[in-house]
Amino acid sequence: MKADPAVQRRLLDLAEIDAELTRLAHRRRNLPEHAELTDAEAAVRTAKDKLVEVETAAGDLDRDIRRIERDVDGVRARTERDNKMLTGAGIGAKQATDLQHELETLARRQSVLEDEQLEIMEQREAIGADVDHSRAALASAEQKLSEITGRRDSAISDIDAAETGRRRARDEALPGFPADLLAAYDKRREQRGVGAALLLQRRCQACRLELDRTAISELRAAPDDEVVHCEECGVILVRSKESGL
Repeated sequence: MKADPAVQRRLLDLAEIDAELTRLAHRRRNLPEHAELTDAEAAVRTAKDKLVEVETAAGDLDRDIRRIERDVDGVRARTERDNKMLTGAGIGAKQATDLQHELETLARRQSVLEDEQLEIMEQREAIGADVDHSRAALASAEQKLSEITGRRDSAISDIDAAETGRRRARDEALPGFPADLLAAYDKRREQRGVGAALLLQRRCQACRLELDRTAISELRAAPDDEVVHCEECGVILVRSKESGL
């Protein structure tokens, strides 16, 4: 394949643009914010699960408190009714004895219920503190997630802008390249990640390996417009006065 030496040298500019695009793509894939977001999202899920757990426990205790309050109210109403009957006129001795016995039973029942109510209210106070703590923890986790997301989005926006500029530069650099030369360059770039590199002091700047004597002799004998390749990595080698030929 033949190509004007000046055109071959322009491949180095194209290769640098492509290298920058590769670096930008690598940076996009490996932003530290990606790992931070994974951790932050996990922290938010954990905080949400914990909040649901303590809120559910608090709800269960609230229902127990309301149930006991209803039971206490029922006992008090029954006690009030029995007291009215006991102090009322026309009550017999047996009925009075029965009412007194029932009042004693109701008093014991009320005492048990009030003790249970007090215990559950203490539990509810403790779980209330857990709810407040869990809500604060979730808010903190969500805030951190929001901050990391903002940093990630800002970094991606910067990369997008840089990529747009580099792609524009690439489009502007393409005209003037022979189709066969460009095809050969793109093929090497797809295979090796680099399409063309400078030969500097007998060393390929793509693979960084020094060419042996045979390869150097062949390159020295090749016409200036001959498109040559590195025997080690296969990229198009661009020769210059500093190639050491």
